[in-house]
Amino acid sequence: MRNDVVSREVWLQARAELLVREKEHTRARSELAEARRQLPWVAVDKQYSLVGENGETTLAGLFEEQSQLAVYHIMFGEGWEAVCSGCMQWANAMNSTTEDVKRADARLIAVSRAPYPQIAAERERRGWTFPWYSAHGSDFNIDFHASSDDLGHAARDSFGAETVEFERGENHGVNIFYRDDDGDVFHTYSAFNRGIEAFNGAFGYFDALPKGRAW
Repeated sequence: MRNDVVSREVWLQARAELLVREKEHTRARSELAEARRQLPWVAVDKQYSLVGENGETTLAGLFEEQSQLAVYHIMFGEGWEAVCSGCMQWANAMNSTTEDVKRADARLIAVSRAPYPQIAAERERRGWTFPWYSAHGSDFNIDFHASSDDLGHAARDSFGAETVEFERGENHGVNIFYRDDDGDVFHTYSAFNRGIEAFNGAFGYFDALPKGRAW
């Protein structure tokens, strides 16, 4: 591949024209982020049990000292030999992100449906240090559209206006929760498919490269 090759002056003019559009996009993105924060909440009354390196805990317990919780659902089902290749990119990025997120009074964790011993072995094998919990035996992943009881290769689920697709019963996505001073937990946001790309900084670099997303 090769684009037009021009002088620096011509390039600067073209870059300035693109910058106008980029600034419009930045402003629109900020407005969208504010609208996202203004979404109504849903109280989470159901009790969920998840397992991490320190044993069993509840959804409220996942927050630890923070009032906000961001969950990335890694596609890793019971008996899987490895995490899905796409989720590996996200997992690698999470290693250096979890501590930064705490500055915003939030905790960033991963959840998968595989049993915890399987998660612990994969975590050690990959050298991942982020908090990673098992929802095995819990309805958590199913209720929040990250897993399906249909273990086929093309299971689908309707989540509002969005269609969520599962690979062997698993899907990746992001769910956000808030815990108030009384300890009540609320579900505030969900995203799946391409809607979660903003949560992985690598995609910004992909889209700026001449070849774009080369896969």
